[in-house]
Amino acid sequence: MYKLFCDSNCELWYKTVAELGLEVIKMPYTLNEKEYFYDMGEHTDFEGFFKAMRGGAVPKTSALNEYAYTEYFEPVLAAGNDIFYITFSHAMSATFNAMEAAISALKEKYPDREIRTVDTKTISLGAGFIVYYAALKYKEGATMDELESYVNELVPHTATYFAVEDLTYLYRGGRVSGVSKVFGNLLGIKPILCFNDEGKIINVDKQKGFKKAMAALRGYLREKGSELDKYKIFVLQADCEEAAKNFVADIKAEFPAADVVVQPVGPVIGSHCGPGTIGLIFHAEER
Repeated sequence: MYKLFCDSNCELWYKTVAELGLEVIKMPYTLNEKEYFYDMGEHTDFEGFFKAMRGGAVPKTSALNEYAYTEYFEPVLAAGNDIFYITFSHAMSATFNAMEAAISALKEKYPDREIRTVDTKTISLGAGFIVYYAALKYKEGATMDELESYVNELVPHTATYFAVEDLTYLYRGGRVSGVSKVFGNLLGIKPILCFNDEGKIINVDKQKGFKKAMAALRGYLREKGSELDKYKIFVLQADCEEAAKNFVADIKAEFPAADVVVQPVGPVIGSHCGPGTIGLIFHAEER
């Protein structure tokens, strides 16, 4: 028997996590010198968090240490269960160095137990999309080999696109230059970003104005989307609920049979993308 793990950077809603029977590794963030661990939205003050950001607060995120991973994994192994962990992109964080160290030590201590990890090469509900469909297979009784094969097949077909309101937050994270930030904000430039096959964020487009940015996102869905009758479409919003509502309405007008799920961006991801971000995740011919 094995337990299926994900981390809170996959951003699946807490009720969905409970329904799927997932074990969750909670990622930390700090706001106004106080540390929190994202609880998948169960008790999260989204409005307060983004209001603080708009007011000038600079939240920070950090990597888990080896001890934290051991705390999550060891009770499962000690109970005689194996572990299958679907992670967010390893290219996005140094936390996986600590994870590998913990796994190495635990394998020595529990040589009869198995620990597998699979990198989704994306983050937020891009990773959540993969975790969600993997968890359905898990609940159906898929073996670890079957699940690993399924996830590896789904990864290159999971597209994660997003547009941001303010380039300041990407600048802080080293995603754009200082000059690009200043002139981009003055001119109302909205960059469109996505994840490449290595799990890194790349800038694929720039649009002047929010409406054009949303039209560009729908264009990627139109051009790249596949099996949209089989897979959900996820829309993320960071303190821009009304904009997301209008965006979904436009998607439904073009794809009336689509099952569109809307969720707020959590504080860990929100620390990097900032308020006003809209994300779009869907099954694609290629990411």
